[in-house]
Amino acid sequence: DSSINTLVDFRHTRKFTAQRGEQGMGRNRTGRSSDDLIIKVPVGTVVHEDETGELLGDLVRDGQRMIVARGGFHGLGNARFKSATNRAPRQSKPGTPGEKRRLRLELKLLADVGLLGMPNAGKSTLISKVSSARPRIADYPFTTLHPNLGVVAVPGHRSFVMADVPGLIKGAADGAGLGIQFLKHLSRTRLLLHLVDMGPLGNPPEDVATITGELQAFSPELAARERWLVLNKIDLLPEAEREQRCDAVVKTLEWNGPVFRISAVAGVGTSELVQAVMQYVEQVRDPGDELAAETEQHAVSRNDDTAGHS
Repeated sequence: DSSINTLVDFRHTRKFTAQRGEQGMGRNRTGRSSDDLIIKVPVGTVVHEDETGELLGDLVRDGQRMIVARGGFHGLGNARFKSATNRAPRQSKPGTPGEKRRLRLELKLLADVGLLGMPNAGKSTLISKVSSARPRIADYPFTTLHPNLGVVAVPGHRSFVMADVPGLIKGAADGAGLGIQFLKHLSRTRLLLHLVDMGPLGNPPEDVATITGELQAFSPELAARERWLVLNKIDLLPEAEREQRCDAVVKTLEWNGPVFRISAVAGVGTSELVQAVMQYVEQVRDPGDELAAETEQHAVSRNDDTAGHS
């Protein structure tokens, strides 16, 4: 259900039981079957069998359903055992119990682009400037406690969905800080934007090395995904030194991919970045991809419901 944003309700309600069906009655009257118990989850929910780890389903579209536990088979009354030689049987068969399952639910955001970077790299500021998302922003680590989705509109009635994932720290792949619970949100993205703090307090080479290491430890596949370097907060550098310092960082990192120099807070370079991202997404996005439309609608719904909240 695209109107639901998180799995937080399952922290409080963990057990769900469908109602029992009604018993059969005399005069060959069959008992009424119980209605289905429908449990609503956000778009992007992955369902696993908890004991075995088996993947049961991946709910990526609004309205998509899956059966996780079936009700028992109904009982048989004595009329089912009537025969030509036994007109009044005293035989019956009780119904079978329904299935019981212990499930593990995970929510993975659906987005074209994921923002990656250390705490305070400027991810929340960037997504607030270029999209409809309105995350809480402040100058201290882990301001973003929940992933944010924003639809970035581009001239020509084009758009893509951007995900702001909480900042990572060293050891995140092993669960440190907010850990792997947020790294997994990047697994569906087509492109990663690696934001780096170019301000006086930033250490770009070390920050990039830390994030790259955490990506590799969490998922080599994710580490190999298309990733662009975005040098942020260049407005904090003396104008005469900006180009030299940025070039020095790129050279030190031996970065071979695309590089963008921006100031998210001042809006410098963000338009060029958005245009480049849109062109890339259009190149890799399947023209018949229904998931892209569902992703965008889901992002709009989330922002309508959570605007102004952290």
